[in-house]
Amino acid sequence: MEQAPGSPQGPTDQSRQDAQRLPTCYRHPDRETGIRCTRCERPICPECMVSASVGFQCPECVRGGSGHGPAPAASRPRTLAGGTMASDPRLITKILIGINIAVFIAIHADSSLLERLVLIGAWPPKPFTTTSGVADGEWYRLVSSMFAHQAVWHIAFNMLSLWWLGGPLEAALGRVRYVTLYFVSGLAGGALTYLLASPSQASLGASGAIFGLFGATAVLMRRLRYDMRPIIALLVINLIFTFGWGNIAWQAHIGGLVAGVVVGYAMVHAPRERRALVQYGTCALVLAVVVVMTLLRTAQLT
Repeated sequence: MEQAPGSPQGPTDQSRQDAQRLPTCYRHPDRETGIRCTRCERPICPECMVSASVGFQCPECVRGGSGHGPAPAASRPRTLAGGTMASDPRLITKILIGINIAVFIAIHADSSLLERLVLIGAWPPKPFTTTSGVADGEWYRLVSSMFAHQAVWHIAFNMLSLWWLGGPLEAALGRVRYVTLYFVSGLAGGALTYLLASPSQASLGASGAIFGLFGATAVLMRRLRYDMRPIIALLVINLIFTFGWGNIAWQAHIGGLVAGVVVGYAMVHAPRERRALVQYGTCALVLAVVVVMTLLRTAQLT
């Protein structure tokens, strides 16, 4: 049946979908967001959010360029988590990728370097070896193993994940909080591997830190009320590979994921008046757990 000419037309499916769609950031039209500047009410994405005394402001309002008068002198551009906004929100991510690639090249130039960097509890067969492990006091392996890769596919997958997850997180958290999250997650993954894996099992790679970024990204998306399905689907796929693929240290993935969720939650949900205390206090607690796990395992192996 056709509608008679001149009669009012009802809303189409397309118009209803458009009405339900979130607005897009005024500086990044490809990013939907549910957050608006508290001064000019323009929609802003995490990269453009500047922490204010109430809610968030856009960069123009903070600089006093929106027609609402100059911004208060004490109002400095801040990220969602309270960090200082940077001109290059991916600088730390680029540096981390560069370090990983440099170590990868060095390992292939000197094969003996890999033996000195991997995470291992104790080299077998003791005491007929001149190489030591974490149990022998080489705690630095918990850090060095985070930047060591041997297979091309391994570093390629990890660096792509770091680039995809790291940029938005660095923009939302700020450089100091972001790099803290990265290292705390990587150390937690390494400590859980050291605690639960065979002392002669060598592990390496940035996967623990990467899974920490996965966890923090999920927390951030939940905080911003974004669609959680993409990150959940990607996380599930990675967990399937973790437990279904041989020669993968699942302990590092789980340890990093749990630490990333805990630290990420503290970063984006900390109350403004005690933000630094809650954020870095949580990081200190996670690091304390890392130390306890390492001491416990060392006591078992020595």
